[in-house]
This record gives sequence, C-alpha cells and structure tokens, in this order.
Amino acid sequence: MTTADPSGHPSGPTGPADALDQFIPVRKADLLERLVEHGPLGSEAERERFRQVCRFLAAIYHHEYFDQLERLRHDYFYFNPELDPHARFDSAAQEAAYADLVDSFTTVLKNANFVEMSHAEVEQAHRERKAMRVEVEAPIEDFRDVRFFRRGHHHETIETPTWLGLRKETHDVVVYDDVILFVAARPDAEIASKRRKKRLKDRKIRAGSVLIKYFRNIAGKDLNALFPNVRVVLSTRDKLMLSVPALAGGIPILLHLFSTMTVLFLVIGFYLGLVAAVEQDHLKTAFAAMSGLAALGGFIMRQWLRYQAQSLKYQKELTDNIYFRNVNNNAGIFDYMIGAAEEQECKEAFLAYYFLRTAKTPPTQAELEDRIEVWLKDTFEVDVAFEVDDALAKLERLGLLNRSGERLSVPSPDATLARLDQVWNNYFQREVESPATAAEA
Repeated sequence: MTTADPSGHPSGPTGPADALDQFIPVRKADLLERLVEHGPLGSEAERERFRQVCRFLAAIYHHEYFDQLERLRHDYFYFNPELDPHARFDSAAQEAAYADLVDSFTTVLKNANFVEMSHAEVEQAHRERKAMRVEVEAPIEDFRDVRFFRRGHHHETIETPTWLGLRKETHDVVVYDDVILFVAARPDAEIASKRRKKRLKDRKIRAGSVLIKYFRNIAGKDLNALFPNVRVVLSTRDKLMLSVPALAGGIPILLHLFSTMTVLFLVIGFYLGLVAAVEQDHLKTAFAAMSGLAALGGFIMRQWLRYQAQSLKYQKELTDNIYFRNVNNNAGIFDYMIGAAEEQECKEAFLAYYFLRTAKTPPTQAELEDRIEVWLKDTFEVDVAFEVDDALAKLERLGLLNRSGERLSVPSPDATLARLDQVWNNYFQREVESPATAAEA
C-alpha cells in the first residue's frame, strides 16, 4: 500500500518490516541455471528450447531498454550539472523537459524494483538514527525537488559509545542495499536570495540542474547525510562539553577584568589627552587589565580551535561514512539503472513462463505467485514478494499468456519461439509505401 506525502510524491511502505522487497537479489545467470539444470524439464531438447525462449526474451527486453536509455540521456542533457549547454529553455519548455525527465527516470527505477521513500519517512528515520555519532543539517530550500529511492535491505548490528566512551550500546539497524538520490536545484528565476545563489555557486551546483547519486549499503537512519548541501553541526552533548569548561575558565577572567577595566579606560584617556594625570598604581593596574584581556583573547581562541577541531573530526567521520559508499553520479548512473531494470524484467518473465509451462495443471495467479516465492526461498534462501501482476503483463503483452477463467497457461516452446520471432521481426519492419498508395497521395 502506498501513500502520498505533502510534496505529492507517492511513498513506499512505511518500512522494510511491513512488506517484503519485490527485488530478486539473484543473478540472472544463476537463476536460469537453477531453472534449467535442477527443474522438471526432462530432456536436453526441452532444456535447450527453454534456453532459447529466455535468450529471445532477453534480446527483446535489451532492445526495448536501449530506447529507454536513449530517452534518459536525451531528457537529462539540459539538466546535467557537469554540462552547461548553450541552448536555453524558456520557462514552459523547461518545465515540460523536467516532467519528461522525472517520468522516464521514475519509470525505469520502478521497473528495477526500486521503492520511492516519502520525505516524512526519511525525516523519521533521521530522528531515530544510531549509525553515526554526528549531527547533520540538510536545508532543502535550495532545491525544488528531493527524492529518495531504495532497493533491497538487510539488518546490521552496530555499537555506539556512551558515557564518554566508557560503555557501548548495541543497536539493530536497517541497511538499504541500493539508494538513489534525485535532487533538482531551483531554476535561477526562483532563487531570490543572493546568499542561496552564492551557496550553490560555492558547491558548483548550476541553478536548474539535477543531481543524481547512487549509494550502496546506507543505513536508513543516515539518509539525510546524503544531501549535497549537508553540513555537520555539534550535538547538544558536544556543545555542553565545550561551553561548560569555557564558562568555568572564562568567568574568573571576566570578574578580574571587570574590577580593572575602569582604570584601564582612565589610562587610555591619559594617553589620548583626555585626562590630565594618573597615579603610578593606575598604570600597574592598567597593565594587569591588558594582560587579562590578552588572556581572555587566548582563551576564546583556544575554545574556538577546539570547536573547529571537533567539527573537522565529525566532518571526516561523515565523509568516511559516505565517500566509500558512493558508487556513481549523474548520467553515469543511467547504464546501471537500465541494466538493473532489464535484468529484473528478464528474471520475472523467466520465472512466470517456466512455472506456467512446467505446472501439472494450469494454476491461478495466486497459486503461481506462491509457487515462485516458495521456490526462491527454498533455492536461494531469499524472501521476495514476487510481482506476479507485472510478470504476467509482460507475457500477455508478447502474446504468450493464455487465460481460461482464472487458470493460466503459456504456449508450447515451439509456438512461443515462433511468436517471439514474429515480435522481434516487427521491431525492424519498415512500412514501404505501395505504388497504389503513392498514386492516391
């Protein structure tokens, strides 16, 4: 069940514990090998025909996804932050191009079994985070759109220090296998603040551009750390650890200065010609006040350096946590996305066709789903919510699904190969205008 967050984006399940992933975390080659070598296909001829069916299906999906890849590259060209195209859109054309990009991008990710996360889900996960000790802030006012997509997950046990490192607490956290972040910067016309424009410029983000980042193994509690404008801030505990010693050391200095500041101003007035004379003791007190001011300045500088050192320490922790998990960026992600979507499509079609073909009696849709999920669990030890609706739609679109009431079946391998051969040839047929048609024109 999906919901919508205030931004209007559909959200995925409230969490991995509420629903199984539809992603099949098994290589296509391994899946095909198990189906062919360890299944009920009796003869080598039957196994070879099934391999041919799978090769045909893979070739068809590869051809179709090549068009998807070209569309993604075309739609993204004017939003690529690594390019500064000479041609510019007017406002209406830019909005249309952006809508096309979002549509093609989300379609491919859905086919690759990614789930979009709502903003509320990301914020809730961040408030409960345990995987990192740093505090981060990620203001989103610079961006028109921020979207998270996740796929696959596992659980990890982590330890966090408490009581100044004297004790450790153990936490079980959800870690997402794949996370893709889609961030669209506001167009220049929508950025009124000079400070925001400077902030984007300092980070080398072109107004109106779209940043896409792909990460691996990200704890759900640390999603906010993936923002391109994230910054480290000190936690309440760190602020207390810095401020309490500052107050304890600074108050005595200030009290000492308070009693000598009047004399210091008096001496300064004497040297400026505003006071006729000062006593010798006043000069000694003034020098003591100046020494106190120097001590106060040194104390403030020392506390500031401690603050900077703590911030740098946390910034390094944040960088180490994210840097080695960043796999790819921007247009470089498209090949991976297309490959992932293509492989998921193939695996779903292979499984649906195989279990319909080898069933002793035609199953219903629910029976087919159960059989495939049980087989994946028994064979690869993976719990998957098999997307049976989508798998059947793939076969039906290719003319490979027969329905008899609620019962489902597929044609024989020979009939299937003939049908797929026809589908493949239709991709490359050209309509040649007949002489008669030309004459009528």
